[in-house]
Amino acid sequence: MTPQQIADVQSSFAKVAPIAETAAGLFYNRLFETTPEVKPFFKGDIKEQGRKLMATLSVVVKGLNDLGAIVPVAQKLAVRHVDYGVKAEHYAPVGAALLWTLEQGLGDDFTPDVKSAWAAAYGALSGVMIEAAYPAKAVA
Repeated sequence: MTPQQIADVQSSFAKVAPIAETAAGLFYNRLFETTPEVKPFFKGDIKEQGRKLMATLSVVVKGLNDLGAIVPVAQKLAVRHVDYGVKAEHYAPVGAALLWTLEQGLGDDFTPDVKSAWAAAYGALSGVMIEAAYPAKAVA
């Protein structure tokens, strides 16, 4: 990621953070609408899950300046997600739901550059997560 992409992700997330609960609700509604087979993975309170999602995103967004610190944490998270039934192919619809949510939350501030920056961030992170959790998929 370029320094400008990192800045775009961080500044746009700062605008979403005040509506974190709404954004999390939008995200999960969109994810379950587009990829209903993942809904059974979420057994607990979805509002609590949304708080966890937004807290995790906050840590990741703040850590984009030091990917070496967040990558190992993301890799461990990905390996744990395998136990929940998450498959490598679930990462793409999660990314699409994230971008859609950001577009809804940011409105006109979701510029092509901001979208590209978020896509780059998600692509980089999901790539290392898939590699960690499904090494055979990463090689294929």
